[in-house]
Amino acid sequence: MLFWIVCATLVAAIAFALALTLIRPRGQALPAEAQDLQVYRAQLAEIEKDLARGVLTSDEAARTRVEISRRLLEADRALQAAVAGGDAPRRATLAAAALTVALLAGAFVLYDQLGAAGQPDAPLAKRLADADALYRARPDQASAEKAAETDRKDAEARAAAAGNPVPQPDPKFVALMERLRKAVSERPNDPQGLVLLAQNEMALGNFHAGWEAQKRLIALKGDKAEAEDYTRLGEFQTVAAGGLVTAEAEAAFAKALEMNPKDARALFYVGMMMGQNDRPDRAFRLWDAALRVSSPDDPWVPEIAQGIDALAWLAGEQDYTAPMPVPNGPSAEQMQAAQGMAPADRMAMIRGMVENLNARLANEGGSSDDWAKLISSLRVLGEKDRAEVIATEARTKFTGRAEDLAKIDAAAATPLGTPEAAAPAMPGPSSDQVEAAGQMSDSDRQAMIEGMVGRLVDRLTTQGGSAEEWARAVGALATLGKADQAKEMLAKGQTALASDAAGLATLDAAAKSAGVAP
Repeated sequence: MLFWIVCATLVAAIAFALALTLIRPRGQALPAEAQDLQVYRAQLAEIEKDLARGVLTSDEAARTRVEISRRLLEADRALQAAVAGGDAPRRATLAAAALTVALLAGAFVLYDQLGAAGQPDAPLAKRLADADALYRARPDQASAEKAAETDRKDAEARAAAAGNPVPQPDPKFVALMERLRKAVSERPNDPQGLVLLAQNEMALGNFHAGWEAQKRLIALKGDKAEAEDYTRLGEFQTVAAGGLVTAEAEAAFAKALEMNPKDARALFYVGMMMGQNDRPDRAFRLWDAALRVSSPDDPWVPEIAQGIDALAWLAGEQDYTAPMPVPNGPSAEQMQAAQGMAPADRMAMIRGMVENLNARLANEGGSSDDWAKLISSLRVLGEKDRAEVIATEARTKFTGRAEDLAKIDAAAATPLGTPEAAAPAMPGPSSDQVEAAGQMSDSDRQAMIEGMVGRLVDRLTTQGGSAEEWARAVGALATLGKADQAKEMLAKGQTALASDAAGLATLDAAAKSAGVAP
């Protein structure tokens, strides 16, 4: 009640002040027309005095009297017009005053209808208790699936009514699914069959059957079940529940994280569950952790990137920079192609990856982990001065953030290598160099490897080379999916090694291994 009394008093005081300002008369001098009238009347009186004193003759007094009378009439008409025109501003002022009062009264009534005057404060303890109550009141898996199925059917009905019916599965696929279900029922202990059944039931929209098959697979594996198996079960259950992370799905994710605390998919879903239950503080920490161990092409990364800044603000993190997803390291095929390079080419590959990381940090910035990896990589490559300059820049960017500065300092203490020590023929990049290479995107790594293969091909074409180098070029091109170029290099190598039987045998063996032998 006190709230309403205060509001009513304020509204009344403001309305009264505005209305009083608008409607009270303003002190003004006489209009110019009224002053003219006074002057002309005074002049008429002076004519009579001048006539009596003999200053004016009778004719002069008559002419002057006529002229002043004419001016007096014109001034009187002007005064009447000015008074009539003054009524309109007066009416506008009154209308403005009435509108002001109406707006203030309307705001009061509107708040009475839409506001929440009786809403109590929401202290932290109460908000946490409400979030816990919401968490405990989640529907179970069966109830959530039932609600989700109802929603899906309603959506399909609306789509059909709008002329956009849901596409039906291919009859051939349906027939294959029937055969798969029969095969699994006949061989219930076949793990591969259960894997296929779970995946294809989900693809067909039979979500309950999909996660049930996945659950059977986990039971069949027993102690050999992996974190990925539990993560997939939780994901299937979440999809079946319409996106709600139920207690059953949470248990599956918890098991996955117990086995692998860096399971990015499980971290993502548990973070989503925290968001669904009004715990943005916990959701932020989980999504931040997921982002730090995810690859750029992971399907959950765009959703995390879109919402993590808002979560950081709700969690009280005012100075937060989202970490860049960790790119995948070189694939087995790419490393196989790198193995075929000369030592100098391998070193060029690694340096190129480090330079790309440097360019990305310079243009887009990154987390302290990214800066630390660049600094340590440069030191491993023997570039002490550049590493020190970049470390100084990184310390400036992370001023006042002790944890981040500790990472930078640790990277700056990486043992210094030398280009000469890194260049000798090696079976492949060192662990530190692979770590540096892992900072590049897939497209960057692919472009670098293709560049190195291209340089090897150009050198062999123009200068020739050993049978091992020709074999490496053929294998590398085939690995990169350039079968036609691999066959072309095979033909050139056979011509170049025509007089070397052993070399031809090496080249032919490489061609057969790569699948490009004629």
